[in-house]
Amino acid sequence: MIQLQNETGGEERIRENVVGTTDPQSTGGASGAEAGSSRRRLHCCIRVTTVQVRKALWGVAMVMCVCSSWAGSTQLAKLTFKQFDAPFTITWFATSWNCLFFPLYYIGHLCKSPERQTPRQRFRECCRFFGDDGLTPKVFFTKVAPFGLLWILTNYLYLQALRKINTTDVSALFCCNKAFVFLLSWIVLRDRFMGVRIVAAILAIAGIVMMTYADGFHSHSVIGITFVVASASMSALYKVLFKMVLGSAKFGEAALFLSIVGSANFVFISFVPVILYFTRVEYIGSPADIPWAYLCGVAGLLFAFNVLVNFGIAITYPTLISLGIVLSVPVNAMVDLYTCEIHFNTVRLIAVFIICLGFLMLLLPEDWDQCIIQLSTRLRKRDEPAESGAEAGATTGLNWRGRARTSMSTFAH
Repeated sequence: MIQLQNETGGEERIRENVVGTTDPQSTGGASGAEAGSSRRRLHCCIRVTTVQVRKALWGVAMVMCVCSSWAGSTQLAKLTFKQFDAPFTITWFATSWNCLFFPLYYIGHLCKSPERQTPRQRFRECCRFFGDDGLTPKVFFTKVAPFGLLWILTNYLYLQALRKINTTDVSALFCCNKAFVFLLSWIVLRDRFMGVRIVAAILAIAGIVMMTYADGFHSHSVIGITFVVASASMSALYKVLFKMVLGSAKFGEAALFLSIVGSANFVFISFVPVILYFTRVEYIGSPADIPWAYLCGVAGLLFAFNVLVNFGIAITYPTLISLGIVLSVPVNAMVDLYTCEIHFNTVRLIAVFIICLGFLMLLLPEDWDQCIIQLSTRLRKRDEPAESGAEAGATTGLNWRGRARTSMSTFAH
């Protein structure tokens, strides 16, 4: 869109040179230049539109995949608890699947990159993300281990909430993590203040209170709501601290980081499920009684969800990926309604609605107000009668210069 605006401004400057000259050869040359500019502008418009349409189509597919994987993992985890009530073991098992991130990325690197590297070379190059010394023990315990704990806490608290309340409430309340990210970024990272996002954060908090009120402040539901709000808070803290400590990561660096988190979880946290088993906190009679199909389904869907969220921006817009998360709320609501596990009273519906509305408001870009102003300006120009354009063409070169300056000023703002 910026390219189109600049080229439109270039067309105005060409018209400025045309008006006020009486030489037929100059007029013909300028007309040819104007025609060439128009052809280039049309070619650029077609090219940009094709790219946008392709990204939009990928975005639709991405929305469906993100929504399906997130809602599917939530529903499958709820079913798993009926046969295997072990939230921490499920968390440990699903997190261990993160080990597959870097091998999956390396396969993509071999398929797409013209300069193929060995796994060791690619690993060392991605390790530069942690500093000049690479992945040292000090870096691991200061920059990787804390995020691994936050990752485990986020998933464990989310699963604990599923044991207490229905999937609709859990998925809706977890959408508040977007508001928590904004508040923490505003406080910690000194991000730009935006009034619309403050309103969205207020809506999220109001939705939490109304969701608690929907069940009459019963202890069972209050505990579940507390778990999911804590999970959303851990998720927000993970994102903000990652940006503050490690900054932004490329695809290979993100894949390596998540693989290290999964490997560390498998190596250092494996004793916790064993302790929970022998203390009968998360006990099951025999390995044959474990619903391996459900367990692998939950882990696989969570892994697919994380792949889509972390690497989907390579083919589509990040906003569409986030849209898939909020669309999982009505999907879970339909499933809960079909299975008769939820009573949709007025307060609950309003709470879910305002939480989702706050989430969507947080997806607005920082310059959303300027985009609206530019859109309204273009619509007003399109509604101008054609006679005004012909009338302007019959005026002097001074009028053209004024129009050209106005056009460029409009694009600048």
